[in-house]
Amino acid sequence: MRIIFAGTPEPALPSLRRLIDSSHHDVIAVLTRPDAVSGRRGRPSPSPVAQLAIDVGIPVLRPGKPNDAEFVAELHDLAPDCCAVVAYGALLREGLLGVPPLGWINLHFSLLPAWRGAAPVQAAIAAGDEVTGATTFRIEPSLDSGPVFGVVTETVRPTDTAGILLERLSVSGATLLDKTLDGIADGSLAAVPQPADGVTVAPKITVEESRVRWDLPAQVVDRRIRAVTPNPGAWTMMGDLRVKVGPVTPGGGEPLPPGMIRVDRQGVHVGTASNPVLLGDIQPPGKKPMKAADWARGARLDETASAT
Repeated sequence: MRIIFAGTPEPALPSLRRLIDSSHHDVIAVLTRPDAVSGRRGRPSPSPVAQLAIDVGIPVLRPGKPNDAEFVAELHDLAPDCCAVVAYGALLREGLLGVPPLGWINLHFSLLPAWRGAAPVQAAIAAGDEVTGATTFRIEPSLDSGPVFGVVTETVRPTDTAGILLERLSVSGATLLDKTLDGIADGSLAAVPQPADGVTVAPKITVEESRVRWDLPAQVVDRRIRAVTPNPGAWTMMGDLRVKVGPVTPGGGEPLPPGMIRVDRQGVHVGTASNPVLLGDIQPPGKKPMKAADWARGARLDETASAT
């Protein structure tokens, strides 16, 4: 089957590698977002998906506006049987969706219809879900609503960050996507409509929404921090400094008012609406992450120190 693979970030790489290595499919091109400026010198650099395609000699398509008629015509000329999508990062409209006869098949990192949208893994962790997974489905114009081909489940572990959980899902999801395309190619797999009940939405998380709310219970603080680790990263104000905060450990000890800091032999504790939490790593502006206890020694905190 002739496939165009659409994807951009690192979590899409296991799927692309799997399809490249497949004996059943031919990845004829890769569709990805335009090169982004990164690094101190501000030079454009290819996406992880584009770089892998370049390394193995697969043509790379980088349209700024993929739904424009000019690119739709270019895709028609390539004549793909199917397009596989993993975290491409742009909405696909009807003109583009009608190009491949077998449709656009998306690997989405949730158990649809739960957590439709841009941040399903983050949403699952923040909500305290015990089980999540990945789903393959045919893309329709509406958001993540198309009929489902298959699912794979994954337990959410108590210390999972979004990055760690997404890494596991990207590997198990790659197998699911490969098997889904096999089933579509040989006609053995049919899509099933998503149920109307159980729909939840997971929009992209903003930097402002990643600010730690110390007035919430410790378990909620813990989940919310893990949900935005590593991106966009949890942060809080400590005095005049905006610092990034790594995962915390909900603990016991004497209660503290929300946001108040206490330093003892165990480390740096911060009060919440329930029990205090023990800080892990902290990253002050312009510096590398460091252990919270090391940071506290250098910061010379007084008894009234607090995080806000």
